[in-house]
Amino acid sequence: MPDLRSVCLYAGSSPGADPAYAQAASELARLLAARGIGIVYGGASVGLMGTLADAALEAGGEVVGILPAALGSREIGHPGLTRLEIVDSMHQRKARMAELSDAFVALPGGVGTLEEVVEALTWTMLGIHLKPVGLLNVGGYYDLLEAFLDRARGESFLRPEHRALLLSDPDPATLVARLTMWAPAHASRWTSTETPPAA
Repeated sequence: MPDLRSVCLYAGSSPGADPAYAQAASELARLLAARGIGIVYGGASVGLMGTLADAALEAGGEVVGILPAALGSREIGHPGLTRLEIVDSMHQRKARMAELSDAFVALPGGVGTLEEVVEALTWTMLGIHLKPVGLLNVGGYYDLLEAFLDRARGESFLRPEHRALLLSDPDPATLVARLTMWAPAHASRWTSTETPPAA
């Protein structure tokens, strides 16, 4: 079971159309702060990113932001964080967020959020890291992503053990509990009909 000292939160730089997204972001951030679990996120002060940072800070939590220099003017770095790190590229941003975190959670967001959480899941699947990955599935926001993964499993592009790696729950407290209890699958990356590439 992972020791959750710090959780990476991926979230939209927009608040989204449904106020429930911001409510869930605040609830998750306050919950992590109350448990002494730090937050690592993209460093912005806008959208759901700003909402979760503000909520955690108001609850006395530690919040570390990782912001690429090129996005500073567009995403507007949060001025009140425990620490804001400026990096040179998006690749460095994602690598640094992964380095600092013991688990990953995607809140509602757009293409960037999707890309980040899928990469984190892929790295867990490949054994690059052994850290849990979850979706805060507010209002069924990620139902279509889960349906896609189920289809990939059904078509033998994804092993059942690897499909089960991605946790999903609409309730922040339940999702955090599941992250805490998570254990990695011990299946090979390769399906039974595949041959690993030569080293």
